[in-house]
Amino acid sequence: MTTTITHAYEESSVADRVVKDLEGAGFKKDQISVAGPGGEDANAAATGAALGGVAGAGAGFLASVGLIAIPGIGPIVAAGVIASILAGAASGAVAGGVLGALVEYGISEKEAQVYAEIVRRGGTLVSVRVSGTDVHKAEAIMQMHGPIDVKARERAYRAEGWSIYDPSEPAFTKAESQRERERFRPAAQ
Repeated sequence: MTTTITHAYEESSVADRVVKDLEGAGFKKDQISVAGPGGEDANAAATGAALGGVAGAGAGFLASVGLIAIPGIGPIVAAGVIASILAGAASGAVAGGVLGALVEYGISEKEAQVYAEIVRRGGTLVSVRVSGTDVHKAEAIMQMHGPIDVKARERAYRAEGWSIYDPSEPAFTKAESQRERERFRPAAQ
C-alpha cells in the first residue's frame, strides 16, 4: 500500500533541504513532490536550483521544477506528481482548483484547506509517496526539519476568523510572508 506523507515548511530553503535529504536517503524523483509560492524570487530560485543542482545530489529533481499559475494563489513553484495535478488545476482540468488538486493528490479535504492557505501565506509543501518501512524513514527525515504543525496552524487561523481557503484572496507578498513566519516562529528558549 502506498502512503502519501505531506508536510508544510515555513521557508522554501528548508523544503529544499528536506528534498535533498529524501533523495540522499534513496527516495526517487518520481516519489517526491513540492509546491510553494512563486514570483520573481521563486523564478530565480527555481532557475538557480536547476542550474546549481546539476553539480550535486538532487539534480534530476531540481531540474524538473516548474512555475505554474494557480488562480487564487498566483505563481507556484512545483515539481513531481503534484506539479502535474496543479497544472491541471491551473488549466481548469481539475475540479475545485488548488483544493481539488490537493485532494486528488491524496490529501484530505480538511487538510487541503489548511495546506492551500499555508501556501497562499508563503509556505511550501513537500510530499513523498512511499510504502512499507519507507514510511517511517521518510517521516523521520521530514520531521527533522521542523514542519509546520498543521493542526495548530489551523487553530490559529480559525482563532483569527479564517474558516476555509478562499481562492479569491490574493497570495501574500514577500513582506507579508516574512511577517507570517515571524509570527509563528517559536520564542527563543
